[in-house]
Amino acid sequence: MGEVTLLLQRAHEGDHSALGRLFPLVYEELRRSARRALAHERDGHTLQPTELVHEAFFKLAGSAPASWQNRAHFHAIAARAMRQVLVEHARRQLTEKRGGGVIHLSLGKAAAAQPTAAEEIVALDEALDRLGELQPRLRSLVEHRYFGGLSERETAEVLGVSERTVQRDWARARAWLHRELYPAAAAS
Repeated sequence: MGEVTLLLQRAHEGDHSALGRLFPLVYEELRRSARRALAHERDGHTLQPTELVHEAFFKLAGSAPASWQNRAHFHAIAARAMRQVLVEHARRQLTEKRGGGVIHLSLGKAAAAQPTAAEEIVALDEALDRLGELQPRLRSLVEHRYFGGLSERETAEVLGVSERTVQRDWARARAWLHRELYPAAAAS
């Protein structure tokens, strides 16, 4: 049993110091995942990889001890935590945007306005919830690849499937999400 898996098991058993010892061991891997996840965001995103890692880790540490099976399973749960942090960040941005200092647009300008990154991430989150009701593995795959920044190989390991299955499922998930997020484009 590797050191990370042992610390995950100890954390599950209630050893609060285990998470503190775990963080330095997985920190660089989580930062790489965060950088890959943020690479999908538009320029000027206000979250930095370090902040995303810390927020996600605080979310993991603050929740009830999970029964993490191994390093790959931990990264899968960390990917979900990163998704939650990015969505919470987007929702805060939208709340601030709708608050004071509102800029009034004519109906024509409003119709031509492009959705913001925050609106897109919230729409993606809602679509992923719907996808999860239909195909839980596809939702997990998107979380690992998009939010967790895992490679096809890493995702296959986490999900316990072949890389070829990950490739096929990734194409299916992207097609489903595209139809869900852009129904007008799918209809034409």
